[in-house]
Amino acid sequence: MTSVEERRIVIRNDHGENLVGILRETGSKDLVIICHGFQSKKERIPMVTLATTLGREGISAFRFDFAGNGESEGSFMYGNYRREAEDLRAVIRHFRKNQHLITAIVGHSKGGNVVLLYASKYNDVPTVINISGRFHLEKGMEGRLGKDFLQRIKQNGFIDVKNRKGQFEYLVTQESLMDRLTTDTRAACLSIDQNCRDKIVPAKDALEFARFIRNHKLHIIEGADHEYTAHQDELATVVLDFVKAVREDRNTAELLQSCERAVNFIKARI
Repeated sequence: MTSVEERRIVIRNDHGENLVGILRETGSKDLVIICHGFQSKKERIPMVTLATTLGREGISAFRFDFAGNGESEGSFMYGNYRREAEDLRAVIRHFRKNQHLITAIVGHSKGGNVVLLYASKYNDVPTVINISGRFHLEKGMEGRLGKDFLQRIKQNGFIDVKNRKGQFEYLVTQESLMDRLTTDTRAACLSIDQNCRDKIVPAKDALEFARFIRNHKLHIIEGADHEYTAHQDELATVVLDFVKAVREDRNTAELLQSCERAVNFIKARI
């Protein structure tokens, strides 16, 4: 059985804010980084389940809070996709300095959009797993912000979002709203390197992602809610199988390269 150690790690982002995460360390250099969604945190069910399942298979995993969420420093901001992609960049840099090999980046919900944005900009992680990210970011806002939200935010410069009890939850500024509206998911998908593998797990926007991402694999989990509450095992199995397949392909490629070097060495000796 793989020995697993969990420890809290703090990483500073480019804005001087401390990002807090939990590293589930198995001793393997392979590392999967797990990103949460909107108004979420590293302790939510999908993030914990995925890290635990990967650990059982000897794959280290790191789940963390974006700035302004959970234990991390900073102020919560609506939108914020590009800045969260830079938070992910800071995390990846940290672990690469510590000799980890980033096998995959996994994002749930809004985190799915963040990992795709990261991949489109940096193209330095071989596997991107988007779990229920939204393709059309201009949709789904009226339910949170209310009718005529564009008119109201232009007039007042902000919107106070309240919960069903009428209690204040968070502030949406015009700048943060425009960050979401100007985040071009289609362009990001088209910019992802064809050698990068992408996996998308449910919902109705999944087919849109599938149209524009090269070298992708689509898996739909029937009957699941947004957090896969009653489908945790199936979700974890799908993600794990994909990560393991990528590792096996990489190991095979490394073996073939090693054999080729050996053959070349023998030829040189002859």
